[in-house]
Amino acid sequence: MKASDKGARILIIDDEPQIRKLLKVTLTAHHFDIEEASTGEEGITLASMHPPDLMLLDLGLPDVPGLDVMRRIREWSSLPIIVLTAKDREEDKIIALDSGADDYVTKPFGMGELVARIRVSLRHVAKSVSEPILRFGPLMIDLAHRLVELNEERVKLTPTEYDLLKILASNAGKVITQRQLLQQVWGGHYTETEAHYLRVYIGHLRKKLEEDSTRPRFIVTEPGIGYRFQVQD
Repeated sequence: MKASDKGARILIIDDEPQIRKLLKVTLTAHHFDIEEASTGEEGITLASMHPPDLMLLDLGLPDVPGLDVMRRIREWSSLPIIVLTAKDREEDKIIALDSGADDYVTKPFGMGELVARIRVSLRHVAKSVSEPILRFGPLMIDLAHRLVELNEERVKLTPTEYDLLKILASNAGKVITQRQLLQQVWGGHYTETEAHYLRVYIGHLRKKLEEDSTRPRFIVTEPGIGYRFQVQD
């Protein structure tokens, strides 16, 4: 476990006692400190009084919908939020991500996968504190000078390719929806043509960065949702 992971405080907001118990036992064994809430309002109160390092949020809460809980917390906090959901439709995942979720895990889920997602989210927070140079294995991105190197060789990118790479790499391990990428690169009033261009530019990036663009190790597609920049250990 990374030093930044040990002792991290995780707030679990879920109305199912068995799920909370399973999460608490497993995550405590991985040296996380756990707080629990069974309702949305209780979770919001705990998050405001004792801000956690990360939140696990069930969307199907009995009092306040999980999406509303997330939107309210996003008004004052940027803490990592991993959504736990029984809904596996692409539309539901996109709505959750666009509403402020950093990641999602579909129920039933494997605890190994969840712990890995938690660690990635915590590492991203620790790494994103005004770091001018991002390194992922053989890939180096110098944000201050808009410089990209792969295996110590300069990679020539167009301005749009660089902007896409910067957004994805700055949010390494986090799913970024197509809508989020389009809004950040082309602005709020993007067109269907630009939505098509997004796939084209991602294809160009892969050809320049990947050994095999059909089996990417950096920019991974989340089918029907968007893209995730894969963290290289």
